Amino acid sequence: MPARPDGGAEVIGVRTGMFGVRGSGDTSGYGRLVRPVTLPGSTPRPYGGYFDDVADALHAAVTESGVDVEAAIEKVVVHRGELTFHVRREHLPEVARRLRDEPDLRFELCLGVDGAHYPQDTGRELHAVYPLMSITHNRRIRLEVSAPDVDPHIPSLYGVYPTNDWHERETYDFFGIVFDGHPSLTRIEMPDDWSGHPQRKDYPLGGIPVEYHGAEIPPPDERRAYS
Repeated sequence: MPARPDGGAEVIGVRTGMFGVRGSGDTSGYGRLVRPVTLPGSTPRPYGGYFDDVADALHAAVTESGVDVEAAIEKVVVHRGELTFHVRREHLPEVARRLRDEPDLRFELCLGVDGAHYPQDTGRELHAVYPLMSITHNRRIRLEVSAPDVDPHIPSLYGVYPTNDWHERETYDFFGIVFDGHPSLTRIEMPDDWSGHPQRKDYPLGGIPVEYHGAEIPPPDERRAYS
């Protein structure tokens, strides 16, 4: 499996201050705080526990399918006791199918898909994370896939794990990730005519009027307050 020799974290940005306030006096004491925004880097072998067995079995299964492992899996990360395979999106269905069907793997259960938005991770702003569980072997791993904001397409895993139906709809609704091949990719939480995706970090958090089916809710600073 691919791994960076140093296994170091990947710095994708820098944050200053604690709460992101600009243009006002600092009363928190955190105004000069500078924090790098990092993502875990590749983990070198050995991974420990059953993680090496899973990685070896997946390597053999993907190779047997005729897919180059280096092309399918970008990196392997062991972080805070969890094993994550970062998979290139075009190979996601094949990797998931092998994880489900191979006797030495048997990850029969996908526990959904979680979205994440990293605006500073240029070209990889949108991430989809799939927690998998093997009931047969009592093991847990994760798959992670990324896509750029300008092309937010990821293959649907509905054909491999049909229970992902509503999970993919929710992630599409909140993050705007388009799951190609999903049988009915429509909004599940927000109204059908809603503009934008509320859990993206560039989505407005307040200070603007919100319209809901013709009823306008004023911004927070214009609403009546009771004290």
